[in-house]
Amino acid sequence: MNYLVVGAGNASRPVARLLNHLGHSVVITDLKEIDEFKADVGRILKQMEAEGVILDLGDKNPTLDDIDAVYMPPTLPQSAPIAQLIEKSDVEVLTNEDFSDIVNDLIPVDIIGITGTMGKTTTTFITTTLFKQADFKVWACSSLVNNLVSEAIIDGIVKGKANYCDIAIFELPHGTIGLLNNLNIKIGLLTNIAEDHLSEFDGSLEKYQQRKLILEKMSETFIANYSCYDIINPQRDDALYYALDEDVDFKGIIGENFLTIDYKKDCFTSPFHMMSYFFENSVAASAIALTYGIEKEFIIDALSDFKGLPAHMEDVGDYNGRKVILDSAFLYDGMKITLDYFKDDNIVLFLDHFDTLSVRDKAEVGQLITNYDIKTVIASGFNEVTQEVEMQAAHELLNAIDNPKIKKVAVETIDKAAELTFKYSEPGDIILHMGPLIAYDRLTTVEKIMKGLEEGSKKYE
Repeated sequence: MNYLVVGAGNASRPVARLLNHLGHSVVITDLKEIDEFKADVGRILKQMEAEGVILDLGDKNPTLDDIDAVYMPPTLPQSAPIAQLIEKSDVEVLTNEDFSDIVNDLIPVDIIGITGTMGKTTTTFITTTLFKQADFKVWACSSLVNNLVSEAIIDGIVKGKANYCDIAIFELPHGTIGLLNNLNIKIGLLTNIAEDHLSEFDGSLEKYQQRKLILEKMSETFIANYSCYDIINPQRDDALYYALDEDVDFKGIIGENFLTIDYKKDCFTSPFHMMSYFFENSVAASAIALTYGIEKEFIIDALSDFKGLPAHMEDVGDYNGRKVILDSAFLYDGMKITLDYFKDDNIVLFLDHFDTLSVRDKAEVGQLITNYDIKTVIASGFNEVTQEVEMQAAHELLNAIDNPKIKKVAVETIDKAAELTFKYSEPGDIILHMGPLIAYDRLTTVEKIMKGLEEGSKKYE
């Protein structure tokens, strides 16, 4: 068939690439020229072109000549000329449900899906570790591989990964759930729902919750954090729950260098050497593994050896006597857990621009930081999404810090922020990074941070 895919955004690119892979003739059209996209998106579009997708970029008046079917992203305004043209035509329209069915047919193994506001990447990583310990060939897709997980899933199908695994374990952010909203999920898990991304849902927490709850509808078995009981129970009375120190289906108990999992069939204790939020996410991963039928011995072995994952409370080394920790926490609860963990240390904190695709409350971040005895806070004004310096965002955050003991510094970029941490620290201090950019674009952000750390350690010895 001849397909027209409207827009070269996050929903449309995976659709166009998979349709092309399946042998259809695919044109992807967008108002923007290729050099108007971020560099990483431009690289993906050029890769798609090399694979056979026809790029019709910068076209203000695309046509439906010789087109049999179209895909339109949900974000396309009904007033757009191409949307009106499609409405008046008799071309077939490919829906997200249709696309999900296509993807389902191309994945011959059980799918485990994990969503939530916080902890989904960590839980996906730990779940993958548990299944690998049990000798499963795992195909895992998460934001550690690609911030746009739907793109990672389609990339795996195109490269044949779906045909060489025993199980698929997918992190499912709200955007991916929106596109792949009709998957057959063997076990689905919800880590939590907090107020984030609301700018993408007209400010409505209810709309955001409903997007997350699509996973519940897709799942044969559904597991949720007990904090979500009031949301889940009216929808599904057979859901299973996990929590720390609560009398639920999977209860986690924290000890000194160990973690106990108490569940209906048994109870076991594993050595555990991680910190902060890894405890609850490990209980979640264990709940998935136990529900699927993984023996507890494999879980104990995996948790005993678990060393964490990149940019989640990650110790990246000692620089001039300072320990440097990179953490991708950016929501209030997650940041509080991290700051509580280091409350007895001398901290120099450097922060991202807190707006990505979602606009966030920078003042709330500053108000949180006020409660801690941090030596210096350095905030970056560079918005990775718009690729623009927006210093007002850095100042909004810093102005909300009213602790007179905290020195406040605003800079233009995250690499400059990393560099200056050495100016405001001394041996024995901890240099701590927090913010959403590592989750949004891990490779680029970490590269910039490491560059800044290297330069700063030389400049301010």
